[in-house]
Amino acid sequence: MPETDLDLLISAAKEAGKIASGYFKDDPQIWEKEGGAGPVTEADLAVDRMLRTELMASRPGYAWLSEETEDSPERLDAETVFIVDPIDGTRAFIEGSRTWSHSLAIARDGVVTAAVVYLPMRDKLYAADLGQGATLNGVSLQVSDTTLNGATLLANKWNMNAEYWRGDVPPVERHFRSSIAYRMALIAEGKFDAMLTLRDSWEWDIAAGDLLIREAMGRVTDRHSAPLLFNNRHPQTKGVLAAGAQLHTALADSLA
Repeated sequence: MPETDLDLLISAAKEAGKIASGYFKDDPQIWEKEGGAGPVTEADLAVDRMLRTELMASRPGYAWLSEETEDSPERLDAETVFIVDPIDGTRAFIEGSRTWSHSLAIARDGVVTAAVVYLPMRDKLYAADLGQGATLNGVSLQVSDTTLNGATLLANKWNMNAEYWRGDVPPVERHFRSSIAYRMALIAEGKFDAMLTLRDSWEWDIAAGDLLIREAMGRVTDRHSAPLLFNNRHPQTKGVLAAGAQLHTALADSLA
């Protein structure tokens, strides 16, 4: 058994990458989830089965929360929980884009303590351990240090509608990636300056990215600037805003 929780997540993420890569661009079976919740493929389900089996066997005292596993209220009584998105960016996976990822996190008393975001088709493994910093393929990460004017922002187009902002829309350069976990990892890496989603966000999409950014000296909150807490009864947060401290404040102050 891997010695630390982070070692365990890294090993599991690499195995997930092997499984998912076997289905990638190989016409996997696809289903539409109920309630317009989006597509799921046989790859998502195969990865979910492996992760649940291997992770829970290694840490039987931990609870389980995954996008592709039926939720159970038993997790609410647990001190520690796995929070997993077997494939984040399923639409990108289906379309043949390489920007999908595996997002794995462990939260203790609502706070993420170990996290991995792995993009097997790009050979990028982001990892973070509480109090130990964040890395990409073993190299330390730090968020960018920039001001609002001309900052790069990862966000859906509709987030820039004037109705969501006080006064003028901020003078930022908008970009997009389909995987929310990857968007957050890119903020931790310093490749982009900020990330915003105003929609309620599922915990499995953002838990790993939350720790990556915090350990890369960034700030992560919901859209109202409240800290993110995990393993909630309804596993969503009120959106996400992530950036370096100065830019986070400027964006938060600009939101309506």
